[in-house]
Amino acid sequence: MSQIKAIIIEDEAPARELVKNYLARFPEIEFMGEYGDGFSGVKAINELKPDLIFLDIQMPKLNGFEVLELIEHKPLVIFTTAFEQFALKAFEQSATDYLLKPFSFERFESAIIRAKDKMDHAKNEDSSIQRLLDTVDEKTEHIDRIVIKTGTKIKVVPVEKVIYLEAQDDYVMIYSEEGKHLKEKTMKYFETHLDNHVFVRVHRSYITNVNWIVQLEHFTKDTFVAILKNGVRLKVSDSGYKNLKERLKF
Repeated sequence: MSQIKAIIIEDEAPARELVKNYLARFPEIEFMGEYGDGFSGVKAINELKPDLIFLDIQMPKLNGFEVLELIEHKPLVIFTTAFEQFALKAFEQSATDYLLKPFSFERFESAIIRAKDKMDHAKNEDSSIQRLLDTVDEKTEHIDRIVIKTGTKIKVVPVEKVIYLEAQDDYVMIYSEEGKHLKEKTMKYFETHLDNHVFVRVHRSYITNVNWIVQLEHFTKDTFVAILKNGVRLKVSDSGYKNLKERLKF
C-alpha cells in the first residue's frame, strides 16, 4: 500500500496533539495538516484530497456532519467525539470508525487497522458518507442553522432569519433576511427538522415562518394566500390552511 494521506479537523488543541502523537507511530501515514474549524477543514479536504480524516463531531460554526455534507472529495472518516450519544450503530456502520474521547492508543490503532482494511478492499466511501448523512437526516432533532455551499463560499443561515422555503425540483430555495439560497435537500427534511411551532407547511411547495404572516385572504372561493411582511404572497392549500389554523389558533 502507498502512503496514506491524513488530516485532523478538531477544534480542541489537546485533542489534535493526541491524534498527531498517535499518528507519528505509523510510518505508512503521511500527516498533511491540522485544522481547528470546519470551514478550514472543508477547504483542506477539497484541496488536499486526503485518504483519511479524523473529524470531531461537535464543533462551533460547522459540525462534523455539516463538513461531510459540504465536501466534494470523499475520504475515509474516523470520528472523534466526547459524546457517547453519537456512537450509534448506524454511524458505526457508515463511518470507518469513531473514537470516544478520551481514547487509548490501542483503540486508535484498531481504528487505523479498520481504515487500512477498507482501503485494501477498495470500498466506495462516497456511498458510506451518503448513508451516514441520510441517517443524520432521519433523526428528528430541530436544526438551528442551515449550511449552504455555493461554489467555494459557505454560508451559515440561522433559522430565525428564514422567512420561507420553496420547493424547486430536487432542491429547496431558502428565502431569508439575508437573501435567497439554494439547498440540495427535500421539503420533507425541513418540515421534519424545523421547529413546527414557528415553521408551517402551508402548501406542497411552501413552508413559511408564521411570524412573517400578516394576513390570510381568499384567493378563490375555497383557497387562500398568505401575505408576508415583505409583500410575498404564498399559496395555501386546504391542508396548509388547517395547519395554520391549528398553529395560530383562529
